[in-house]
Amino acid sequence: MASRNDKDASRLSLGTLAAAGIGAALGLRRVLKPRFQFAGRTVLVTGGSRGLGLVLARLLLKEGARVAICGREESTLERAREELERGGGDVLAIPCDVTDPVQVEAMVAAIHERFGAVDVLINNAGTIQVGPLESMTLEDFREAMDTHLWAPLYTTLAVLPEMKRRGHGRIVNISSVGGRVSIPHLVPYAASKFALVGLSDGMRAELRQDGILVTTVCPGLMRTGSPRNVWFKGNHEKEYAWFSLGDSMPFLSMSAETAARKILEACRRGDGEALVGLPAKLASLGRALAPNLTAAVSAFVNRSLPQDSNTDRVRGSESETPLTQSWLTELTRRAAERNNESEVPIH
Repeated sequence: MASRNDKDASRLSLGTLAAAGIGAALGLRRVLKPRFQFAGRTVLVTGGSRGLGLVLARLLLKEGARVAICGREESTLERAREELERGGGDVLAIPCDVTDPVQVEAMVAAIHERFGAVDVLINNAGTIQVGPLESMTLEDFREAMDTHLWAPLYTTLAVLPEMKRRGHGRIVNISSVGGRVSIPHLVPYAASKFALVGLSDGMRAELRQDGILVTTVCPGLMRTGSPRNVWFKGNHEKEYAWFSLGDSMPFLSMSAETAARKILEACRRGDGEALVGLPAKLASLGRALAPNLTAAVSAFVNRSLPQDSNTDRVRGSESETPLTQSWLTELTRRAAERNNESEVPIH
């Protein structure tokens, strides 16, 4: 007769084999599952006229997607359209303020007429206000929430009926590491990005049953060239200096092209969340494992930042100093020229 130990060993062996079999089957399923392709798909990129949105549009066109971009500044949008079309892409550029639901509905209708239903929505449009909390007004918070919460909601609701009807679709919400860890002197931005994370995660849970996959993207600093178009308050020259210097440092920031490729890969895989860049991953992990330590570090960083309650808003392009025009910000200046963040982009 087999001993009890022999029977237990036999059961353990069978259990191990079963687990291995299940794992192998799941792995084989992933290998055999058709890879999501952007070719022939209609993709809407909000805020696609410059910065990260423009870089995403370039990559999508290279993959054979039909791309619609939108932006509020018509001259910037027109430059983006001309550049993208020179590359032979199928592009539709639509002036649209995505914080206005009426304009959003009209934009989606125009895309439907030209390309058909939207297959992939990338909610990328954004705004940033930099300065101490006492320099921020309620309007700053409203603007951030309108852009990072309400606008993605409007665009999602506009494309959702067709996605549900067809039983498939992908939505990518570009939040930020600031949507996981609130960063000093970026409170309106961080608060609204936290709201977007909650909206995105909730939509993922509810829409998966309809065949719609939602990806929440939380990147760290990216060298898109955007500091020139960011709003600065308080001591705007000093605020612009620390922001643009951080944006230019390779070990703190990543290129917009690298970030865009990682975002599209996350969308292709249908990931629930993508933390893009090592700093974003470390900050998010630190916040989860050591929230009190993270809060203490944030408070320490805040004490080193300029303190000024001036509520006037000034663009980064109007806050230049010899320091921000030095070799230290060369990478950001090149990105601004490359990604249509300057008046005349280079090609």
